Amino acid sequence: MKNFVRKYRKFIALLGVFVLVVCLFKSDFSTYANQSTQDKIDEAEKEKEDLENQQSATEDELTGLKIERDSLQGQLNELNYELNDVSANLEDLEDRILLKSKDIEDAEAALEEAIAEEEYQYQCMVIRLKAMYERYDGSFLNAILSAGGLEDMLNAAIYYEAIASYDRDKLQEFKDNRALIADEKLRLENEYAELERLQTEAQEEQQKLNELIAQTQSTISDYQGDIADTQAEIDAYEEAIRQKEADLEYLYKVLEEEKRLSQLAANSTWRDISEVTFTEDDRYLLANLIYCEAGGEIYEGQVAVGAVVINRLLSSRYPDTLTGVIYQPWQFSPVASGRYALALAENKATASCYKAADEAMGGYSNVGNCVYFRTPIEGLEGISIGGHIFY
Repeated sequence: MKNFVRKYRKFIALLGVFVLVVCLFKSDFSTYANQSTQDKIDEAEKEKEDLENQQSATEDELTGLKIERDSLQGQLNELNYELNDVSANLEDLEDRILLKSKDIEDAEAALEEAIAEEEYQYQCMVIRLKAMYERYDGSFLNAILSAGGLEDMLNAAIYYEAIASYDRDKLQEFKDNRALIADEKLRLENEYAELERLQTEAQEEQQKLNELIAQTQSTISDYQGDIADTQAEIDAYEEAIRQKEADLEYLYKVLEEEKRLSQLAANSTWRDISEVTFTEDDRYLLANLIYCEAGGEIYEGQVAVGAVVINRLLSSRYPDTLTGVIYQPWQFSPVASGRYALALAENKATASCYKAADEAMGGYSNVGNCVYFRTPIEGLEGISIGGHIFY
């Protein structure tokens, strides 16, 4: 379940980066045009910074994944070493068990042989005793008494005692030997049982190690997949950053071009305001544009916005009608966003907006020949009025 959640999270992250990259390659101009060039630069720089932060965080995550993977690899190596030791021990135990089994077989054979020899000795003794009993009517005493003299009697007694002693000693020897062999066989069987117990423990340990190794390998494989996904995410961030840098490079050029055009406009041929005839429709258009661009600004700021529009109208670098200036593509963000159309439909312009429009159309300008305005930014020189800088 943990691996599924991790992979799902990676998929969502990669999908988000992919969508971001697609958006970078195919901009939504209906939204993009709502901003001035510097606004676009500011936004692009912020997005680039966010991408770099996300990439850095993802690289940290990648480092963490690699550390965990390497740690697991170290554990796997240790497990393999342990498995090799256990496997070698198992092989040694198997060899010892085989040898012990052979020793037990030899002991069993020796025991059987000892039992047979003991039985044989016993039968020989029985046969000798039987022969002597039969020879002397079943009595050793008769055999001794029938001897020719005392010396013969002593010799006969010694002879029979020697035979009996030999038989007793020999029989006891075989019994002792059989007991020794039986004890040895029992010792070997106990050692064999201990070896089998050790073998069972080693086999169980081997099985556990094999399971741990399989589990660790599977986890390492999961980390490898996560590492590949994270690296793909980093690559996607890098591509997005490269595209954002390309966008910034383009926007910087656009801003420089705006400044150049502003300077050209200032140095271009200018019509006198008296050469322009304004209609009530022009007044309506300008007042509502002022409302959209500076409705919340101080009155001087509203006049300045109207003056920028009129300056463009008077400059030979821009369209020669108020309608043409206002609707020139990608110049005024409220026009592109549709907010201007809504303002026109409901005549949102306030009295101060109409007053500012009248002053601008009357030829008054509190921003000289400026033809651009935006919110203040570092490094942009111009005339600052209210919340805008005019250049």
